[in-house]
Amino acid sequence: MSTPIHRTSPRRSANVVASAQQRREGNRTGGTGGTWRTGPTGSTSLRSPERDLLEMQSQVGNRAATVAVQRARDNAGGSPAAGAKKKNYRDRISALLDRFKKNLEPIDTFIKGFQTPTNAAFTQQAAVAANEGLKHSAAASGASAASGNLLTEAAGTVVSGMDAYKNMKTARTHETGAKHHTAKKKARTKGADAVVGATSSGSYSAAIAKEVTKVQKAADAAVASEASGIASASIGGIKGMRAAFRAKGAAGKYRQIKKLGDPHVVHAASLARLNESREQANWAAAEAYVALDAYWNHDDPGRLELVSEAVDAAWEAMGEARDAAETLQRAEQDVEKLSTVQGYAKKKQLTKIGKETVGGAVGESTKAAAGVVTAVAAGTAGLASNPVGWGLAGAGAGLVLGVTLYKALRAATKRYEEAHHPERWTPQGETPAEAASRKESLRHAMKFWKKVSKGERQAMAREVYALAAGPAISKSTTDEMRESARALLIALKSGPDKHNLTPEAWAESLNDPSKTTGWIQEITEQLASG
Repeated sequence: MSTPIHRTSPRRSANVVASAQQRREGNRTGGTGGTWRTGPTGSTSLRSPERDLLEMQSQVGNRAATVAVQRARDNAGGSPAAGAKKKNYRDRISALLDRFKKNLEPIDTFIKGFQTPTNAAFTQQAAVAANEGLKHSAAASGASAASGNLLTEAAGTVVSGMDAYKNMKTARTHETGAKHHTAKKKARTKGADAVVGATSSGSYSAAIAKEVTKVQKAADAAVASEASGIASASIGGIKGMRAAFRAKGAAGKYRQIKKLGDPHVVHAASLARLNESREQANWAAAEAYVALDAYWNHDDPGRLELVSEAVDAAWEAMGEARDAAETLQRAEQDVEKLSTVQGYAKKKQLTKIGKETVGGAVGESTKAAAGVVTAVAAGTAGLASNPVGWGLAGAGAGLVLGVTLYKALRAATKRYEEAHHPERWTPQGETPAEAASRKESLRHAMKFWKKVSKGERQAMAREVYALAAGPAISKSTTDEMRESARALLIALKSGPDKHNLTPEAWAESLNDPSKTTGWIQEITEQLASG
């Protein structure tokens, strides 16, 4: 397979060069293309496929990380578009680090889902077979893997911390309302992400130290392995507990939405009343036309005046019948919209429960158990050699990898739809962008660092707001429908208490056109989170 050509910096990373030199000097003898390795006694032996795979993993991880750094640097160094607003340095640094982190995430996923479990398997095999060469190669590959994890986690920690600070300032600026609640929740979430990221960084640092002591055959290798196992168990437990709380929050939100009931059933009586009004209006119009015919055929001296009055009455009755029919039709459409939105909101919460349970509560807890086994084995046998630890690590990594791939596939599908079918979720009254070709849409779908700006969730948020907003924004919405939509907002944790507002002020903010953007952003966030 040919290797893509990338523009690289004239200066290579000193760490990558030193690592490559160390591997060449320590693992090869007799030329650049040799496959023979010097054993402990000085004799040469053929290198095993396992060691080749582990060395290849290390090289791939280092090269991919270097390319990611160069790509982020190139993207940051482009000239700004004409007329673009100047950003302060904090926003620029945050954007650069966020892009850098997202470029590293595919590498990080590969490491966590494949390289780390494979290293654990080879470490177990080396311990059972007392193969010092394989143990050395596995440790080198493990150090490379932990370094990649640490780089990604450290970048994410800094980004989360900066986002938490930024949103905290926004929440203080907007003391009440939708923007206050959105910023406050993001500040709390990003702050927790920063704390967890810092803890994870410490765990990966301990993992690097463990693998380095194995490579150097240091006397304190067992102590380092035990410390790494404890750190891994701790962070796994923290992540698992946090995922459990998120799943619990999503379950609570799901129950609150379900309590609202089926809109078709809830609004059956109001629709029946509107239908009755429509029928009465139709009968009144029919009677007006009958009266008009009677006056028209009547041979009375004042017939023309009576006909004129009958025409006015018939015209008015027809207008009332038409208005009653339109009101009923809009109400039926609103019921369908509300039913669709409630179904979508419940589906999102169920999906979140599944992802947090499988990838977080179960996957991270399983990895934590693997860390406990590692620590116990290191404390009793000197180094981790228990197949249970390898099995748990592989199972936990598999669960986390599965959820990560599912999320990545879903995001790519949404980006594809955004580019290939822009008319599907374009706001009403706005001209859809020109549809991209299939090739261009696939290219856009692969841009994993980009978020979907016009997707289904944003469209659903607009529908909820249109139903819940006041008469200044949605004049045709009935009072019953507006109350139901606002009850959905409360179930989505966007009620007046969450916005530090009284119910009256909360209703006024929904009826304020200047706050429409903030409300739609708030509802979009709440539809996704637990």
